[in-house]
Amino acid sequence: MKYPKIKKNPLGFYEIAKKPTTVELEEYYAKKYYQNALGSYEHAYSDDEYRYFENKLKQHHIAALNALDVGVDFSGNFLDVGCGEGFSLNYFKRHGFKTKGLDFSSAGVEKENPGCLDCLTTGDLFELLEQEVKSNIRYDIIWVQNVLEHVLDPVGLMKTLHRLVSKKGIAVITVPNDFSIVQNEALDIGHIKTQFWVSPPDHLTYFNYNSLKNIAKNTGWKVCDLLGDFPVDWYLYHPDSNYVDNPSVGKKAHLARVQLENLFSRSTPTLEIIELWRAMAKVGSGRDLTIFISPDE
Repeated sequence: MKYPKIKKNPLGFYEIAKKPTTVELEEYYAKKYYQNALGSYEHAYSDDEYRYFENKLKQHHIAALNALDVGVDFSGNFLDVGCGEGFSLNYFKRHGFKTKGLDFSSAGVEKENPGCLDCLTTGDLFELLEQEVKSNIRYDIIWVQNVLEHVLDPVGLMKTLHRLVSKKGIAVITVPNDFSIVQNEALDIGHIKTQFWVSPPDHLTYFNYNSLKNIAKNTGWKVCDLLGDFPVDWYLYHPDSNYVDNPSVGKKAHLARVQLENLFSRSTPTLEIIELWRAMAKVGSGRDLTIFISPDE
């Protein structure tokens, strides 16, 4: 399937002009994940990468507590939508939360965090979310990491999450930072030749700093915080580290990022690191964006 055209949604985000049908998308992911039991979880992580995952979770946890205006001992109901390998489930379970994870497959959790299988439910995410709504359980923290860009109806998903969050709760949503000013400038001045981040049918929708805030505000949410992360796209501006023109340097670029972020975590207070990521978001930098939103009363 080819989807060459991008259009701008009235809410400001970009999306594939001709999206696959629900059936086509289900067939695609069935082939990608279910026929290969390991899906995208075949590789092994290094010790540095495991430390990086833990550090990033700690930073987002602290930012979420600040947005909730509660202390570090706070715990409650935690829902991870599209929980992948279960690192977030493991982290928040260890911090006293009553955790629940939803995902299409159990393969990632089985491989990386089998101790969280007891709080995992698998199936179609939208059907599972509707079941959660009907259960009348409401969540203090809803975690949605790299999911919004995959779904056919991101606006509908944002509205469903609104029905699941507690009155004083928060949703924490991470997406790739696409059509950012850094990417657009790299394309305009010739450092890259294509919009490499446009990758259907995996990614159907594309958000940057402004459009991520806009979709939140237009689906009943109040923006509490918005963080970027390590500016790996800056590597595109030097020919020796341009991982798009020269994919062979991609792994080295990733490992350099991991090592630097781990250094920050060892040497710098978490709140100061959060300030750095907040500044990165404002200048259009960081490969991912994480927004912290609460119900707009």
